[in-house]
Amino acid sequence: MSSKLPRYGEFVALIAMLSSLTALSIDAMLPALATIGQELGVQHENEPQLIISTLFLGMVFGQFVAGPISDATGRKPLMYLGLGMFMLGSLVAMLAQDFSHMLLGRFLQGIGTSAPRVLTMALVRDCYSGRAMARVMSFTMSIFVLVPMIAPSLGQGIMLLAGWRNIFTSFLLLAVIVAVWFWLRMPETLPADKRCPVTLRTFWQGLRETLTTRTSMTYTLAAGMVFGAFLGYLNSAQQILQIQYGLGERFPLYFAMLALGIGGASFLNAKLVMRFGMRWLSRRAIILSTLVSGLFLLVAHDAGGHPPLAFLMTYLMLAFLALGMLFGNLNALAMEPLGHIAGIGASVIGSLSTLVAIPLGTLIGQGYDGTVMPLVGGFFVLGLLASGLLLTGR
Repeated sequence: MSSKLPRYGEFVALIAMLSSLTALSIDAMLPALATIGQELGVQHENEPQLIISTLFLGMVFGQFVAGPISDATGRKPLMYLGLGMFMLGSLVAMLAQDFSHMLLGRFLQGIGTSAPRVLTMALVRDCYSGRAMARVMSFTMSIFVLVPMIAPSLGQGIMLLAGWRNIFTSFLLLAVIVAVWFWLRMPETLPADKRCPVTLRTFWQGLRETLTTRTSMTYTLAAGMVFGAFLGYLNSAQQILQIQYGLGERFPLYFAMLALGIGGASFLNAKLVMRFGMRWLSRRAIILSTLVSGLFLLVAHDAGGHPPLAFLMTYLMLAFLALGMLFGNLNALAMEPLGHIAGIGASVIGSLSTLVAIPLGTLIGQGYDGTVMPLVGGFFVLGLLASGLLLTGR
């Protein structure tokens, strides 16, 4: 067990591995959803989508307490607890003999991934500042963007060679490797004299202040609606692309192209935000997404809910260009008035926006009827609502 910080390259690689667990546990599952549903005896073809939504539900509970607890106890104990919970969830899902046990495993995985999701930012903040911190996050994001591009191919390859249960085996092995690496090489980055014990009273005060800060709640709700539209896409992407459009084993390739669009938008946003500001970009991005969705809704309706694949991909690339700019900006805007209670504020905002997104994304996904209409309609309606919120947020 090391007492000094790893070298720069190793630190970036470890942080990227930890932050990629969530994306991997979502996207690697997509090609296997239909097969899992068939083998575990689901009654409706849309039910396997819950394998995705349930993971996010677990993350809501984990995120709510992860930030304040890590500020009080240090980073390492909570990271071990989170990775251990993720391993347990992977084991439960891997051995599941019915759909309810599968969902239980995914819920435990979601609770587990919330720890590395929250703590990676804290670790970077503990160890670096200023331009050095920005450099670490840029390299980490570069690796993070690659995960959604390759994860469906990895999941599909494992499923074809060894069966879908071994996708969860790979999650378990990866978590073990990352946990051992973290234990051996990463020291505790929050010294005892810098920890902030969180009492029930201070937590309640921080929670109440966050919930009653109008600006923060406006942007949090908008972020939840934007994320809800994206969750609707994640829930139904496999059925739309792999089944409705008959892409079969080419599904991971098309999914990767769309993931690249979101990643590219994130990098573009990093350059534009310094020139135009978060509010200016956010308002124009949500208006772009809403207008494009409204126009494509008409196109899809005229095509009987099945427009040409090239049209659908073009629409989704444009919509994801807007979403890639919104994700980071809306959360940053929600946090702006809460700098003095950053730990509690981040936990509440992250949990609440996800809690808003889950029923919205589930509703869009469960509404899938063999056409793209529920997905495009969901993007349009939620875009209108989020636009209204951003205009009132002035």
